[in-house]
Amino acid sequence: MKRGIWSGVLVIALGIGASAGVSAQVPPQAAEVLAYEGLHRAAWQGDLPKVKALIASGAKLDARDARGRTPLHVATHARQREAVKLLAKAGANLDALEDDRYDAVTIASVADDSATLALLLSLGANAGQVTSRYDGTALIAAAHLGHDEVVRKLIAAGAPLDHVNNLHWTAVIEAIVLGDGGPRHQRTLAALIDAGANLKLTDRQGNTPLQLASARGYTAMVKLLEAPRPR
Repeated sequence: MKRGIWSGVLVIALGIGASAGVSAQVPPQAAEVLAYEGLHRAAWQGDLPKVKALIASGAKLDARDARGRTPLHVATHARQREAVKLLAKAGANLDALEDDRYDAVTIASVADDSATLALLLSLGANAGQVTSRYDGTALIAAAHLGHDEVVRKLIAAGAPLDHVNNLHWTAVIEAIVLGDGGPRHQRTLAALIDAGANLKLTDRQGNTPLQLASARGYTAMVKLLEAPRPR
């Protein structure tokens, strides 16, 4: 039974890894950066006087590059927080999706960039938007990667705890099946449990988070999942 659970999870996880490396969460590459003009260039470089001048001259705030990234996406990838702030205050769309269906919140979350994430959330970005080819959320992506501080920020901002993506996985399940069982994934799981995530939701094969953690030999996670929960 355990071996069957783990084999199925491994096949799916390897598939995710192979496809994600191809096009998901791709920051601007060197050739793209060299070709940037206008707000995209200024946002990437964090050239605030230029950003201000372009905004004042009526530059299109949500212009798209070849991969559908807006200047706000580019500034988020580059961790140019002051540029993010200027663009947002000028009216840039905080929740725009690029071609791979990622928003700025998910970009910052995947990058483990809690400072930029906190800024985006303070500016009104949506913590629970459905993103990516997997119909997931920033919380699921962050849980998958064990970005525990990001997970806590998203939870505090009201991200949906029990969203199920098109792989039939929740943030809790991804923290287990795509995690390494180490301290950061343990803290991620603990944060989700403490926030009240549903531990009875199963994967497509009917396996609970407890069964999945047991199958992988993640004893610390098993203890977290077995611990009594306050009512």
